[in-house]
Amino acid sequence: MAKITWKTPIVEMQGDEMTRVLWDRIKETLLLPHLELNTDFYDLSLTERERTKDEVTVKAANAIKKYGVGVKCATITPNSRRMEEYKLSNMWRSPNGTIRSVLDGTVFRAPIAVGAIAPYVGGWKKPITVARHAYGDVYAASEIAVDAPAKAELKIMYKDGREVVKEIFGFSSSGIVQGMYNTDKSIESFARSCFSYALDVGQDVWFAAKDTISKTYDARFKSVFDEVFQGYKERFEKHGIKYEYSLIDDSVARVIRSEGGFIWALKNYDGDVMSDMVATAFGSLAMMTSVLVSPDGCYEYEAAHGTVTRHYYKYLKGESTSTNSVATIFAWSGALKKRAQTENNAALKNFAESLEKAVISTIESGFVTGDLIPLWRGASAPVKLDSFSFLSHISENLGKILNS
Repeated sequence: MAKITWKTPIVEMQGDEMTRVLWDRIKETLLLPHLELNTDFYDLSLTERERTKDEVTVKAANAIKKYGVGVKCATITPNSRRMEEYKLSNMWRSPNGTIRSVLDGTVFRAPIAVGAIAPYVGGWKKPITVARHAYGDVYAASEIAVDAPAKAELKIMYKDGREVVKEIFGFSSSGIVQGMYNTDKSIESFARSCFSYALDVGQDVWFAAKDTISKTYDARFKSVFDEVFQGYKERFEKHGIKYEYSLIDDSVARVIRSEGGFIWALKNYDGDVMSDMVATAFGSLAMMTSVLVSPDGCYEYEAAHGTVTRHYYKYLKGESTSTNSVATIFAWSGALKKRAQTENNAALKNFAESLEKAVISTIESGFVTGDLIPLWRGASAPVKLDSFSFLSHISENLGKILNS
């Protein structure tokens, strides 16, 4: 049979360590036998980012803006130990942060539900997608340690000469103070991304903040969401989906009591924490997808987890590993489905859906990686496979599905 291909390239971004090894094996085992890959390739490994002074990351991000769809392998965000290990000239920024900045995008994370792996929260029947506003707030805050009696002030100096000053706190002894920010433009982009993605996947949007306490900061998020939603309201009604706001504490309680199946839009810190909570409650971070969506409709898919460093060092020693590649496979299938949608490519859509079915059927048949053993709820005992045998089983199931 002729291999399936597509017209507009998908931006392919290679990564680091064990996920890099699996990336190549996924292509070799699951993709290349069936697809004529049309990709615009960028190597985002830490060594290549060092060689190009991180220009390769910016080029990749701009390519996503050009072609509209990207798929990314997990990458290292260096710390001081990594700087020494890789002999870096600079502690290069997270590629994800650079790409988010270029695309002005919002990160949507959702678990991959498998029947034999029951969520820890018994009522959850459908995946919960966490939309994190990954801009500003505490992650870009300025902080000062106070070491003596002092007065902390918040001061705004306008270009026209106006000044607004507000006392934060009068310190009688040592302490700490923090100042953080956000912009209307970024909040508006976040809201548009959430509402556009909701229409794309046909799910309700729940936005949560704490405007009763943060009467200016969080209240601005709420009002911007309300304003932006007016442009989507008619389409939401047409598709039978809803948008609603609630306080973050009320929202957490409602999420726990829910059956899932919605988009949970959260500010930066809340989204960071709650996405890990949702991933853990559903079973494993290796079973969590992540897609970055820009307000103008660009999509970048990746796994929610990191480079699996511990397994990589075992692999380099020639030792067997049992690394879960599901989220990385679903990053590929997500990008392929999106490209199929943009080009009305039925054959590509069928392949991507078949690939996901092959992954799920492999796990539900009891063939799993080591991280899923403690989470198993199947009728019979599961079989633990090494990293590459797991992919071989998926390949076998994929062939059966495509030939059925």
